Amino acid sequence: MENIITSKDNPVIKLYQKLSSSKKERLQYGLFVLEGLRITEDALREESGITHLIITKNAYEKYGEALLQADLRNTKTLVVSNELGNRIASTDTTQGVFAICAIPAAKKPVFTDNCRYAVLYGLQDPGNVGMIIRTADALGIDGIILSGSCDLYSPKVIRATMGSVFRMNICIENDTETLFDMLEKGGICTSAAVIDIDAQKITDISFEGRQAVFIGNEGSGLPRDIALRCSRRVTIPMNGTINSLNAAMAAGILMWELKK
Repeated sequence: MENIITSKDNPVIKLYQKLSSSKKERLQYGLFVLEGLRITEDALREESGITHLIITKNAYEKYGEALLQADLRNTKTLVVSNELGNRIASTDTTQGVFAICAIPAAKKPVFTDNCRYAVLYGLQDPGNVGMIIRTADALGIDGIILSGSCDLYSPKVIRATMGSVFRMNICIENDTETLFDMLEKGGICTSAAVIDIDAQKITDISFEGRQAVFIGNEGSGLPRDIALRCSRRVTIPMNGTINSLNAAMAAGILMWELKK
């Protein structure tokens, strides 16, 4: 076993904590953090640019052999005390496996025939964004576009994706004019998800060709001007007095219909 690090002042530990707590630091260094065995294994499997692998003494004894079988030629491995691992963890019951990972180069959407995209416009809840990315991966959605939404590389978003962040084509375009211009040039039919009895029921639509569905903010939904700029407005029919759904749940239903 390598020398066990116990000091919170270790440069790598200090960097990990900076990246974990600050979007500004993530952007400055071009790095983000991972916590957990499964997502770290996914990152190693996808060759996702892990620069540092940090593992507690207990975790090293449990998982070290499996983790160290990966190609770690460009990765520095640190073994830390269990106490230090608990100090840097953002979960109550940490597995003691952490990593620092390079933010990948900005991606562009690839609009192929019959492609399916979800546009997350103004979503601010990291759990919702992460869960939507995970669901999109499971359903075979071609890509996600984030616009005015929370930081993709925040620890909460990354954790909620359960590794799908490394497999999905995720693009960020915060300029609304550029976003719509890109979709128009790509020949995309855009559907705005709204709560409106006059909107088309999602279950009555036959989605053909290149499609994207816009999903809006958890509390206020899509701004009216954005909804009106889309090719059509769609809604999920609901029973009783229920008139809204959690954003991630609604996105799951909408993406399922897109893929039917």
